[in-house]
Amino acid sequence: MVALRELDPVLWSELEFGQCALGHKSRTRRLVSYAQQMAEKPDASTPRQTESWSGCKAVYRLFQRPEVTFEGVTAVHRQRTRNLEPGTYLVVSDTTELDYGYDSPREGLGRLGSEKHRGFFLHTALLLKADNGEVVGVGAQELFTRPTRKKRRVHRVCGCKRASEAEVWGRVMDQVQPPHPEGVKLIHVCDRGADNFDVFAHLQTKGDSWVIRAAQLTRQVRYRNQVLKLAELLKSANVLGTYQVQVGANGKQKGRRAEVEVRAAEVTLLRPREGSTAFVMDRDIREIATWVVEVREVRAPEKETPLRWVLYTREPASTFSEALRVVEHYEQRPRVEDYHKCLKTGLGVERRRYQSRDRLEPVIGVICVQAVRLLQLRDVARRSPNMPAKGFVPQEWLATLQRIRKRPAALGTVRDFLRAVAGLGGFLGRKCDGEPGWLTIWHGLETLLTALRGYRQQKQCG
Repeated sequence: MVALRELDPVLWSELEFGQCALGHKSRTRRLVSYAQQMAEKPDASTPRQTESWSGCKAVYRLFQRPEVTFEGVTAVHRQRTRNLEPGTYLVVSDTTELDYGYDSPREGLGRLGSEKHRGFFLHTALLLKADNGEVVGVGAQELFTRPTRKKRRVHRVCGCKRASEAEVWGRVMDQVQPPHPEGVKLIHVCDRGADNFDVFAHLQTKGDSWVIRAAQLTRQVRYRNQVLKLAELLKSANVLGTYQVQVGANGKQKGRRAEVEVRAAEVTLLRPREGSTAFVMDRDIREIATWVVEVREVRAPEKETPLRWVLYTREPASTFSEALRVVEHYEQRPRVEDYHKCLKTGLGVERRRYQSRDRLEPVIGVICVQAVRLLQLRDVARRSPNMPAKGFVPQEWLATLQRIRKRPAALGTVRDFLRAVAGLGGFLGRKCDGEPGWLTIWHGLETLLTALRGYRQQKQCG
């Protein structure tokens, strides 16, 4: 697990950005300095983070340089993430929109889902440890735009080998870990956006495993020498077992405990007759063997949509325990949505005011690495709450926190420390409040880091 001392802004910024190749050592030093300033005030604007016109101007000049790109500022973090120790890891992937406004005049932005909104699409492959869900980092990432005008539609036959936006899934997956170190296993966990024969072809060629939610239950599969639709197969599949799962509340339904049945079958995916990608056609991939696991709610309350997941997986699923393990992997998929929330809510990536694509991209890159730090901070709070704070938390942090708290108390464990930090961010610590969230912890940490600067200056002055 990442120690809190490794998340200290000074050490963390040097580790994540100190080896970036930006064409000159002075640019790398400026990037490290700015990353530290952003870590201390993550949701602030660049002027507030740099605190002076000379510092702000230096950052603006840095991001004007053609050598300073999204790929350049994130390369070291991605390489550090890929240096994996032997074990099993989940690669949780998804795409999010970075929206910079209605009919934005900024140069180089692309069309988003809403016709007149402009911005980027960010596709991320986030690595987690399979046994405990701990965030390792971003293994691969692609920032791209759509054309401002829609492409002319063509028939699927005419579009054979034509480049498709959906191919970003396969490209990013290929970048995550080529080739694998001995003893490292990757399981790619994706939502319905990855239910594409091209994605399965990339993963089979690469030798990785997968857990991907099915988007189309009308897909034809081969089962025991019989070709039939996936939905028809699932109707006749045997039930392996039942269990209860917590369904979260949202705007459409209340939270509840749902009883679900688990089914599984081993099938073969068939290559679509039309619209295959160049990757599939060039390698002549015609079929892919996979398991399919279904989780279906029984006796759902009236007027509630029954829970149903249909998951493709390369993991064995012949028994209830094996199928349940596949479902547990899929339940980690929302971690990438937490990452996107860190980008947008915690770090305000869409509030950046840079006026061209060339300047926005490297800023987004720095923020993408910062978001991993935010998730790792939350992991520390949740994974080892009873670990002794001394030795895991920097001694300066403990001493400064005790000085600025109105009611100092013993900080024996990591949980004690983080709840005290969250108190600086507005956490009340009542019995009904549960544990503090990552936003509250981060807001408190900003206050602590500001106080720490004064404490260090005081020590220098004697």
